[in-house]
Amino acid sequence: MPKYIDLTADMYDGAPTMPMDPKLSVSWHCGLDTLGYNLSRVTMSTHQGTHFDAPRHFFDEGESIDQISIERCIVRAVKVDLTSKKPKEAITVADLEPYADQIASGLCVLLYTGWDKVFPKNEFFSDFPFISRELAEWFVLKKVGLVGMDMPTPNGSDWKYIHEKMLGNGTLIVEGLANMEDLADDAFTFVALPLRLRGRDGSPVRAIAILD
Repeated sequence: MPKYIDLTADMYDGAPTMPMDPKLSVSWHCGLDTLGYNLSRVTMSTHQGTHFDAPRHFFDEGESIDQISIERCIVRAVKVDLTSKKPKEAITVADLEPYADQIASGLCVLLYTGWDKVFPKNEFFSDFPFISRELAEWFVLKKVGLVGMDMPTPNGSDWKYIHEKMLGNGTLIVEGLANMEDLADDAFTFVALPLRLRGRDGSPVRAIAILD
């Protein structure tokens, strides 16, 4: 029987976000004592918590989140163990070389740093290990279809170059994953299904791994 691992961060009222992003608000719209049923109101960014970046995030004419095919959201992947990385340390091509054969076979990549355990501290959004320019270029060269990570974004300072390099060349990005310590070292099926938000730049997802 397959084993299912939930890789999705919790979402709750007032959850911290990137400094310039809208704050997550979850409140009651009505209850059993008013309209006879419970119904909530949610206000949030399209990049809240565990979320999917579409090319539209950085390109006005790029694919929007509703244009990304389901096949690109359900992929075979490998976990890359980067738990030895220190805060603000670069993730380099050398860190990925031990996985090069698996990546060459077509597997997508989930970068496991353990950084999800820092949330909800402020430094979660500022001190995370980051993808170097060279690694972003390497992902594109290797035609990696999707890179997931437990950091809130690939790079805190060089964010524009990294996003444009990857999203502009067919490498999709899923950010804010959690619980990757529960993944095995063998390849698995990764599922990150976004909402069909017409014409938009990204979406929160329910991300899971299915272990063989």
